[in-house]
This record gives sequence, structure tokens and C-alpha cells, in this order.
Amino acid sequence: MPECKKLLLNREGVDGQVLDLDTAVKDGVLGGGGVGFGGGFAEKLDLKNMIQELDLSEIPSVFICPISLEPMEDPVTLCTGQTYERSNILKWFGLGHFICPTTMQELWDDNLTPNNTLQKLIHTWFSQMYFRMKKRSEDVQGTACEILDTLKSVKGQARVQSLKDLRRVVTNHVIARKTVVDKGGVSLLSSLLGPYTSHAIGSEVVSILVQLELDSSSRLNLTQPAKISLMVDMLNEGSIETKINCTLLIRLLMDENDFRVEIVSSRSLLVALMRLVKDKRHPSGNIHGLNLIKSICSHERVRSLIVSTNAVPQLVELLPGFKHECLEQALFILDELSSVPEGKLALSECSTTIPNMVRVLMRVSERCTQHALSILWSICKLSPHECSSVAVDVGLAAKLLLVIQSGCDPSLKQQSAELLKLCSLNYSDSSFFSKCKLTRTIQ
Repeated sequence: MPECKKLLLNREGVDGQVLDLDTAVKDGVLGGGGVGFGGGFAEKLDLKNMIQELDLSEIPSVFICPISLEPMEDPVTLCTGQTYERSNILKWFGLGHFICPTTMQELWDDNLTPNNTLQKLIHTWFSQMYFRMKKRSEDVQGTACEILDTLKSVKGQARVQSLKDLRRVVTNHVIARKTVVDKGGVSLLSSLLGPYTSHAIGSEVVSILVQLELDSSSRLNLTQPAKISLMVDMLNEGSIETKINCTLLIRLLMDENDFRVEIVSSRSLLVALMRLVKDKRHPSGNIHGLNLIKSICSHERVRSLIVSTNAVPQLVELLPGFKHECLEQALFILDELSSVPEGKLALSECSTTIPNMVRVLMRVSERCTQHALSILWSICKLSPHECSSVAVDVGLAAKLLLVIQSGCDPSLKQQSAELLKLCSLNYSDSSFFSKCKLTRTIQ
């Protein structure tokens, strides 16, 4: 049997069976003749649109054109017995190639024979997959609507269970997320959040909302003080999954143009976020806590409040243990906090600030180096004699020379040169070079 006439199936009832394609279509093993489509349904569907909508990752290899590695819509067979998409093999010929792309045999006949059997099977198979997808979508939509209707009337544990069911459907199906939004589910879910909402209900609601497309009106509704207060409570007391979801939702709300910074000007929120950042048992939450603090830091009015929660020394102490992504976010936050007097003072009073900043220079990324240099400049300017002496002792000068000699941004080189000059004020040229052991570095 020619290769193009065989297909190894791994479907229900025919696992591992090699079928003749003519037989497969005739007997309806793969939905041949429009089986299951109500008479002629398969013939009415456009193959190209079905392929695009389905976007399947696993397709029978016999359906794939060896040239484009895409499903064939108009398969044609060469005299060598190999089958290709018509447009692809014509382009191959147009390039002056008159050999079979697969076997590399010279073609003794350049006629293209339409492979009608394979074309019919491809269309039938995709039609069946498309029909199943549409059926699943209808089932999912119906399930989502049914749960939303149930939520309007149930309370207590029944409400919690309905929310769990909705979360499962929304998590697994894109169409369910769209259905919840289209059917007014966001407003219904938002109404369940309030001062008397239990954490069991609140955590489920938040876990659903973070997966939905929220319009401006929905975001504004969720910024009501009672709703934000509940999220802050869950950030302090909820499970790690709930804490992460709360940070994601608050960050989403902060993207709204009319967002009021007073909403996140909460000591309780900032303390909860620092707990999340420091949580070594659940490191997956560290980056989410840092991301939200970073968003809050973008509002200058809140920076002094962040400093007052003792965030600066805590972040500085955590730097050596952070992975790259967390390290970059933490340095960004410290850099922002160094822009306010309280932040500068807190950084200068922390004994590990300078050593930890020096350690970061030229070791992680240019952005990390940029933040570290900015922080060092801020605190060295605050008390140049004390800070520059400590900085030289921990090897800052050698690191600055490495930055100057590197291929990084010119502004970083300039800042490094200025910082190096500041560090050398306490010394003569010879004593400075001796103190810093710079001879080898310069060479």
C-alpha cells in the first residue's frame, strides 16, 4: 500500500490500526461522508477557516505538507508517490527544482495528480474536530451560564461550591471567560465582595476576576474601599494562592487611568506585601509582592509611607538571596525610595547597603547595575566621607573601573566616573591607588 494511502490512528476504537484511506472515508471511521454532522454539514465548512480556528498542535502526519509542515488543503501527488500542497510544490518548481523534495529523485513526469481521497479525508477529519470543538464550546457556555444563575440565589457553602465550579470552568476554557463577561458575571461577582464577605467566598471571587477582561467600569467598582479592604485582609491571612491573586487584581486595578493612589496608601497592605516578599516557604509569591510594591512606588506620595514600614533594611538584607527577576525589582524599589529623604537616610543607616550594592555591580544585568549605582550615588552624596570610606573598603573603586571600561551605556560610565571621583576625595592619588589595589584592574 503506498505511504500516502496509509494512516496510523490513535483514536477511540482504532488505536494503532493502519487503515486504507478510501476505507476510512467509506466506513466513516474518521467521520467520513459527514457522519455526525446532520447530512452535508462537513461539505459546508471552509477547510482553511477550520484549520485556523482549531489551531491544533497534534495533526495526523499524513495531512502535513513536507514542504511547509502545515496541513494540506489541496494535496497533489507526484510521479514519485509523494504528496504535497499544490501551491508549495508549484513554488518549488518555480525555483527551478525538478526533483522530488522528499526523495530527491529526478521527476520523469511533472504532472500533478489531485489526491482527492486524501483531500476528502483531511476535510472530513477537520470538520469532525471543528464540530466537537463547537459542541464543547456550547456545553461550556451553558455550564457557565447555569452557574451564574445559581450564584444569584444560593448562599453559604452552596455559594462557595458554585464559585469553585465556576473557577474551574473559567480556568480551563477561554470561551467560559468570555461568557462570564458577556452575561454580566463581573458585576455579579463584584457584588459578592464587601465588608461581611467571608474569606472562603472572597478568595474564590478574586481567583475568577483575575482571569477575566475587566472594563473601566468594572475596575472602578472594584476599587471601593470595602472591596479593597477585604483584599488587604486576605493578603494578610489567606493562602499563598489567594495572596498572589489579590496582588494580581490590585495591580490590574492600578492600571486604570482614574485610579486613586489613596487606595493603596495603606500600612496594612504594605506590611502584608513585605511578608509575601520575605516568605521563604512560598517563594512563588516573592515576585508578585515585589511587582505590586513596585507599582505602588511609582506614586511618589506613597514612598515615605513605604519607608516607614521598615521596608528598606528588609529589602537590602534580602538582596543576596534573590534570583535575578526578584533582584531587579527589589533594586528598582530601593532606587525609587532613595529619591525621598527618608529613603536615603534608611539606606545610609543600613550597614549592608553598600556591600550588597557593590556585589551587584556588573554581575547580573545592566539594569541592576544602573539601579545599584543610583542608590550608591544617593547615599554617598548624603555623607560622602563616611560612605566613600566604607565603599572603598568593600571594593567599590575596582568595580567602578570595570563599569567605565565596559561596553555599557555611556550614562552609567559617566556616573561611575563621578562616583569614583567622590570616593577618592579622602585620599591622595597614591594612597587611593594603594588602598584600592587598582593597579591590576587598570592594567
